[in-house]
Amino acid sequence: MSTVGRPFPSFRLPACVSREPGCEFADVSSDSDPGKWKVIFFWPMDFTFVCPTEIAEFGTRHAEFAERDAVVYGVSTDSRYVHLAWREQHPALKDLPFPMLADVKRELSEALGILDPNEGVPLRATYVVDPEGTIRFVSVNDLSVGRNVGEVLRVLDALRTGGLTPCGWSAGEPTLTP
Repeated sequence: MSTVGRPFPSFRLPACVSREPGCEFADVSSDSDPGKWKVIFFWPMDFTFVCPTEIAEFGTRHAEFAERDAVVYGVSTDSRYVHLAWREQHPALKDLPFPMLADVKRELSEALGILDPNEGVPLRATYVVDPEGTIRFVSVNDLSVGRNVGEVLRVLDALRTGGLTPCGWSAGEPTLTP
């Protein structure tokens, strides 16, 4: 599995970016949003139960990521058309402010080493990637356990300080001095 300190793999994937007719789809790549922190999270499958709770929470807290100069990309191995259909059907996903990437060939998921060997779908993996493209944080949950978006924000805040942060550190608290 790709881990902290390694470059995030290069990718170019189709994505569902909107529900507006004629503007539903776009390509998103590792070169999109240069100079930004990237939060890239994976979910197993569309039209499931735990996944929309996480996706909706990333959407609800999108402005908090933007305040931190970070962009959010969500990824599964479903197609962009399935993403659009799910957004049309699920009330909490209708107005998502971030792209839903379609890793249908499983190339990015395989490059990261996050495909569940039994199910063939991505685990609930979350990556924080710095503006230079280096993985700075990875969290991977079992298929049955939803992640904590607040913790992703806390870690992003800690990474952005450039300093040492103690256990339980929150934004605004002092960092450690060696």
